[in-house]
Parts: sequence; structure tokens; C-alpha cells
Amino acid sequence: MNIFKRLFRIGEAEANSVVDNMEDPIKLTEQGIRDLKNDLTKSLEALAQVKASSIMSRNDEKKHLNQATIFEEKAIAILKNKDLDDAAKDNLAQQALIKKGELEKMAQNANEEHERTSKAVVEIETNIAKLKSNISKWESELRTLKSRVKVSKAQSSLNKQMAGMDSNGTVEMLKRMQQKVEEEEAKAEAYGDIANNSTSVEDEIDKAADLTSSKAESELEALKKKIANNS
Repeated sequence: MNIFKRLFRIGEAEANSVVDNMEDPIKLTEQGIRDLKNDLTKSLEALAQVKASSIMSRNDEKKHLNQATIFEEKAIAILKNKDLDDAAKDNLAQQALIKKGELEKMAQNANEEHERTSKAVVEIETNIAKLKSNISKWESELRTLKSRVKVSKAQSSLNKQMAGMDSNGTVEMLKRMQQKVEEEEAKAEAYGDIANNSTSVEDEIDKAADLTSSKAESELEALKKKIANNS
């Protein structure tokens, strides 16, 4: 896990330089998680088996103790049997007690097996809890690592684009465009001046042939004469 902790401490400036090498830690983490999940599956199977063994040994202990009690009761019944002579009673009772002892020993062995498997169950359950915790932790770190890779790749791509831009060429192009626009504006203004200051030949002729003023003078004289004649 130390390798991932070191990677998570890498600053943004360093992230761009190592982005191409980040895929290997991701693959290692994914493989580590798969291994942990395989271990978890095996541990769960082992837990089920050990628990089953613990339950069986506990049941065996109870069964052997019950049978031992039965043989003790049989020994007592034999000793009380009046149809048998003392030698036969003693022999049969002794055989029953031997069987009782064997069953008690078997019960003891079953008890020891039960205690052993019970401890194993606790240990396996503890390991399972650790595995689940580690899996959850690694999956969280993997999500963080993948997120950092995406951000780093985006930053790296942007930096490459910025680095590849010809800033001087762009500025020069903008200057040429501005100059061209200014030239077109000046040309348009010049054409406007020409249009305002120039007249056609017909305009000059009409101006020269304008009789409006002389006609008004003639009408004025005629009106004066008309007034004089009427007075």
C-alpha cells in the first residue's frame, strides 16, 4: 500500500509528468483487490467448514456423554439384577463401565475439538473482517487514483495543446487582420468622399439651364403691369 500512498502525495505539477506511469499502479491495485476477494471467498468457505466441524464436535460431545450415562445406568441395573450371580454381575457391570469410560473419553476429545474449532472460527472471522476492510479501503483508493489519473490526463492534454500553440504567429495574424480592416475602412471613406464631391454631366447641364429665377422676375413684372392697368 505504500506505493499508492506515495502516489497520492504527488503534487499537481508532478502529476502531469507521471501520468503515463499511473496505469501500472492502477492495474496493480485492481489485481490486489481481485486477490483479496479470492482470499475472502476462500476464507468464507473455510469458515463454513470450520463452523460445521465445531457444531459436529459439540453434538458428538453431547451424544457421547448421553451414551456414557446410559452405560452407567446399565451397570447399575446389572448389579441390581437378582437373576445373575455375583461373578456375572461384576463382569457385565465392569464391561459396561469400560464402555462408559470410552464414551467419556470420546466426549472429552469432542469437547477439545469443539474448543479448537471455536477458536479457529474466531480467528477466521477476524481475518474476514480485515479482508473486507482492506478491500473497501483499496477500492476507495483505486477510485481516487483513477480520478487523479483522469484529472492529470486532462491537465497534460491541455498543457500539450497550450505548449503547441504558436503564440507569436497568432499575434502576427491578428495584426495583419487589423491592418486589413483599417485599409478597407479607409477605402470606404474615400469612396464616400468621391461620391459626395462628384457630379454627372447631366447635373452640370441642368444647373446651367435652370430658368427658375428669370421666370420669377418675368412673372413679377407682369403682375405689376396688371395692377397698374386696373387702377
